[in-house]
Amino acid sequence: MAKGQTLYKRAKEIIPGGTQLLSKRPEMFLPEQWPAYYSRAKGCEVWDLDGVHYYDMSLMGVGANVLGYAYEPVDQVAKEAIDCGGMCTLNAPEEVELAELLLELHPWADMVRYAKAGGESMSLAVRVARAYSRKDVVLVCGYHGWHDWYLAANLVKGDPLAGVHLRGLDPAGVPRDLAGSNLIFHYNRLDEFKALMEEHRNQIAAVVMEPIRNDPPQDGFLTEIRRLTAEAGIPLVFDEISSGFRLCCGGSHLKLGVEPDLAVFAKAMTNGYPVAAVIGKKEIMTAAEDTFISSTFWTERIALAAAVKSIQEYREHHVDEHLNRMGKRVQEGWKVQADAAELRLEIGGIYPMSHFAFENPQALACKTYFTQEMMGRGYLAYTGFYASLAHTEEIVEDYLSACGDVFQQIAALLKKGDPVCDFVKGPICHSGFQRLN
Repeated sequence: MAKGQTLYKRAKEIIPGGTQLLSKRPEMFLPEQWPAYYSRAKGCEVWDLDGVHYYDMSLMGVGANVLGYAYEPVDQVAKEAIDCGGMCTLNAPEEVELAELLLELHPWADMVRYAKAGGESMSLAVRVARAYSRKDVVLVCGYHGWHDWYLAANLVKGDPLAGVHLRGLDPAGVPRDLAGSNLIFHYNRLDEFKALMEEHRNQIAAVVMEPIRNDPPQDGFLTEIRRLTAEAGIPLVFDEISSGFRLCCGGSHLKLGVEPDLAVFAKAMTNGYPVAAVIGKKEIMTAAEDTFISSTFWTERIALAAAVKSIQEYREHHVDEHLNRMGKRVQEGWKVQADAAELRLEIGGIYPMSHFAFENPQALACKTYFTQEMMGRGYLAYTGFYASLAHTEEIVEDYLSACGDVFQQIAALLKKGDPVCDFVKGPICHSGFQRLN
């Protein structure tokens, strides 16, 4: 057994769930074969604990490393911050520098607060919105983390969150009294949103949504939500944790032409350093002073300095243009290679966060087999691709050629009627939240 899987086997005995992040569980990719741990990473290249080299054509740090791994200009600034002292009784001046930069990019916003991670920054934004509105119910569209305010959606009958992110998210541990405090509507379903607005108008504290994730907004979807929330005096919160700093330098809403009242940024903003930001209009943001929101490590200097430099690099190198160009090439390449193999795929996502799905009854087995065979060719790959500045045209073309070979193999198995799972060397990958321990 490879060193990574040996270590992961031990991890599952002493760490509930094996990893800190569901999206990094080997079971989500290739159970019992995925390398699990890395020794080092640079650009879009990764070396596992056995020294085996891969190109990362999958999640790139689960969307955190937009510039690539170990990006020297950002890392150098972080090292300088370490040398100056990463934590102190006094505050880091980069708090103000980063705030000024975020407000420059988003002229509609007036104030900024920080956190460390996407999920907690969304909790911060919802707390501020509720403190401002003095109401409780939140209308939600999209995926926004693991905290009680969000997972409360699954306290009602059925599995409301299955249609917006993952199936089977059990709200065990979430107070039952929160049931009904978080109501789901689906993207581009304006009828669902309007029905919730009509039914709960006097109770709504905020509308929280991803402005874009997989599909572009249909005509009038975002603008009508903006109009209705503004008329009702309800704060509109955009979760830009995934979409921000990919379609453009700043929030995707700048491209979409709709301004929220609050916007939340995290992983895409900092190239792998832990800092998140909530920006917003002054009359709403000042409600943060009416409720207790405070944490020691939100003041840590290193990630703040890295975020400032990351944004400067995004601007200087027009990183968004590169991400969209590489993502478009990958989506086009998937289609060409699948058509050549007579294999049916559903391809989607914004270009910097592309994905595909096999359209056949053995889809999950095909996904697992694809990852297995691509790994054998030197790629960390599955049915998604997050573009980074480190992905060159040459790397992408070689990757697409490998995809074509594996698509041909999958198509041949399907045509013969062979169960694809028989050619997978371990279990089939998970498709949602499942217990491991």
